[in-house]
Parts: sequence; structure tokens; C-alpha cells
Amino acid sequence: MQIAKVRGTVVSTQKDPSLRGVKLLLLQLVDEEGRILPEYEVAADSVGAGVDEWVLISRGSAARQVLGNEQRPVDAAVVAIIDTIHVEDRLIYSKKDQYR
Repeated sequence: MQIAKVRGTVVSTQKDPSLRGVKLLLLQLVDEEGRILPEYEVAADSVGAGVDEWVLISRGSAARQVLGNEQRPVDAAVVAIIDTIHVEDRLIYSKKDQYR
């Protein structure tokens, strides 16, 4: 899994029929220190994440194991919205602190 920050949504009116009704998010990857990386990813959202939230994404065949994605052509899926991240007793991210 990879940590990412939701930057926006991707809208497509012409797409594979299996993607109808699937919310697509534009994500920017985050490293283990909480630094935003210059890498982006588009992922199918199954948890209702919103812009500026930090999420966990699964990639590859693991993304297709998310309920409903089994037959969809997805390489990445948002599988969780992150509340906090601690690394070696340091708070790297807290969702509640982002919205004060």
C-alpha cells in the first residue's frame, strides 16, 4: 500500500462500461516522512474520500480485490481514509489537525 493525498477528481464521460458510477480521484503520493512527492496517481475510490484527505491506496492485482473492482480495469484503488500516522513516536499526520 501507498500513502497519498487527494488532490482532485477525474471525470470521464466516455469510459469502459465497467467504470460507470466509479468515482476516480487524482492523488499525489506521500513519503514515509509526510513529504508530498512529485508523483501522481489516479485511483478508483471505494471509501468516499474527499479533496485534501490522506488515504491508503492498493495497486495492481490487490486493487482488483476490492469488492466491486474484480472485473474493472483499475490499477489503483483507495482502500482507507487515514486518521493519523505515527513514525518512531512522531506524529507525521493527523486528520483532525488538517481542518482546524
